[in-house]
Amino acid sequence: LQRIGLQLCATLENITRLRAEGEDFRWYLKLKCGNCGEVSEKWQYLRLMDSAPLKGGRGSATMVQKCKLCSRENSIEILSQTIKPYNAEDSEKFKTIVEFECRGLEPVDFQPQAGFAAEGAESGTPFNDINLLEKDWNDYDEKTKESVGIYEVTHKFVKC
Repeated sequence: LQRIGLQLCATLENITRLRAEGEDFRWYLKLKCGNCGEVSEKWQYLRLMDSAPLKGGRGSATMVQKCKLCSRENSIEILSQTIKPYNAEDSEKFKTIVEFECRGLEPVDFQPQAGFAAEGAESGTPFNDINLLEKDWNDYDEKTKESVGIYEVTHKFVKC
């Protein structure tokens, strides 16, 4: 059992509280089997709203999956209380925005997609449904008459 944190780094322009919004937010990951090292070819997503039972009545996890190669049953859980916003003062620094509890399934890559939200740093103007697939996003804040943006989105995984 290990905890792995996903750290985000981005340059924020006039924006703060960048966050994964809602129970249905999709964390797109590539997952590796800790037993045989097989990595999923396709992106798989985890959502808070999903839950699957663990074998032998040992509770549940966000995703339970049998490895195609070695048949080991692995699981990964989103630790909901660890989900944090990425704020203006975090700009250009790595910050852990979520942690996963891993039982044999380890995230090795992350792809930000749709479903992020943020707000204007000065104005509080809400920006919803931000898609970070291109690693860059920009818009215009009517209240402050300023451009807002999220640029150069990168990530890394850390052991917690």
